[in-house]
Amino acid sequence: MEAPFTAIDHVQLAMPPGGEERARSFYRDLLGMEEIAKPPELAKRGGCWFGSGAVQIHLGVESDFHPAKKAHPGVRCRDYEELISRIRAAGIEATADENIPGVRRCHVWDPFGIRIELIAG
Repeated sequence: MEAPFTAIDHVQLAMPPGGEERARSFYRDLLGMEEIAKPPELAKRGGCWFGSGAVQIHLGVESDFHPAKKAHPGVRCRDYEELISRIRAAGIEATADENIPGVRRCHVWDPFGIRIELIAG
């Protein structure tokens, strides 16, 4: 049987109401993703969408927001070292994780406390 899925279209994360500018500051300005215009009907709900190549992260408003403790997106980085340097220069902690042999990766937290796993390669 052929695999039923070919790719992940996007990852939806929650954010608190009114956090759009903080999301743009982190995902667009710091991580270098491009903001994607939301369809007008969905834009009424707030939140923002970001993309980089085939990777899309959508942030949707959740009125009773609490960051997930374990769930997180993991994204591969074209220039891992440069991105980590930029993140650290912005005063954001990038915690290395060496629990998978042969994989260079770290975790960072967005302004809402959402963990993002960055993977070299």
